[in-house]
Amino acid sequence: MDWEAIRDEFPITRNYNYQNHAGVAPVSKRAAEAGKEYFDLSRDNCYLGSGFYRRAEEVRHLAAKLINANVDEVTFVKNTSEGISMVANGLAWKSGDNIVTANVEFPANMYPWMNLQSRGVQVRTVIEENGRIPIEPLIEAIDSRTRVVAISSVQFASGFRTDLETLGKHCVKKGVFLCVDAIQSLGAMPIDVKAMHIDFLSADGHKWLCAPEGIGIFYVSKPIQGHLRPSCVGWMSVKNPQQFDHYNFEFADTIKRFDSGAYNLPGIFALGAAIELTLEIGVENICRRLLFLTDRMVEGLRDKGYRVFSSRERHEASSIVAFSSDLHNHDEIQRHLQAEHRLVIAARKGKLRASPHYYTSTKEIDQLVELLPKH
Repeated sequence: MDWEAIRDEFPITRNYNYQNHAGVAPVSKRAAEAGKEYFDLSRDNCYLGSGFYRRAEEVRHLAAKLINANVDEVTFVKNTSEGISMVANGLAWKSGDNIVTANVEFPANMYPWMNLQSRGVQVRTVIEENGRIPIEPLIEAIDSRTRVVAISSVQFASGFRTDLETLGKHCVKKGVFLCVDAIQSLGAMPIDVKAMHIDFLSADGHKWLCAPEGIGIFYVSKPIQGHLRPSCVGWMSVKNPQQFDHYNFEFADTIKRFDSGAYNLPGIFALGAAIELTLEIGVENICRRLLFLTDRMVEGLRDKGYRVFSSRERHEASSIVAFSSDLHNHDEIQRHLQAEHRLVIAARKGKLRASPHYYTSTKEIDQLVELLPKH
């Protein structure tokens, strides 16, 4: 793979050594051009002859291919929180039911579940152990009243990658739903909703897919779509949405029952281009590249005396590296790197967090290590 040539897709490389893709990623050149294409068409022709919704269906197919889903199992959301909230608000809960999750989830995968506590639903949190969330405690926390295991595919602060295939098999055995926040892996690590037995998945595109904010995908396995009542209902939620002059309130028997109204079309155009780029390169190739780059980073950090918090076990490592210093202030390091060297990383949960992407060069990885203050 000619990674140097791929850098042309990311003009930000002319301005920054950007290693905060776990925060907000730069939009790729082709994603930006696709968004502009929508606006040009809309400006010149409004919707006449535009094929806007035909393109949306093409992007739906691309999104399904990305996660190995059927096309009638994927729709669009404005962010990860919206998809998770649709699961939390759409299932039929009884007082005494519970959700199993981890104590270090990003708030998008915590507040929708906590919002159910007023209805008598308990949120059970498994404690992170030295940057890891072992599968065993998650499984042990499941009991006869557990309805959902809600977990991130990759943890935002530590970069720990969940063994979703093993967890999914246990969820099937125990008869509970698996709901995955995939924002920190979609476009970086392989996601196969069938092999992993995932029931619900939500992910925004503005991180590893390098798409704009405000557009993402939501997956609901076909056999269980009837278990989830749409919590936001509009004219597009029903079987015959084009019958404007005749009310027939009957939910669509497809994934479109979760569509309330008009799509974010410029976002969908850009998302489609971003997914096309990801599929062209290949998620497996991207994953190998990211593990190569982060392994190189970790080796340099350790040689320089920094403590690496992220697990580097092969099936637990991801594109996120969290590390710390016993001698220096992390916030000051982060600010100095960005202000003086145009090198962008983040500070999260008392640690520094670097998250390069496939177009990041080895020179940029080495520059980060070199610029960090010595121990």
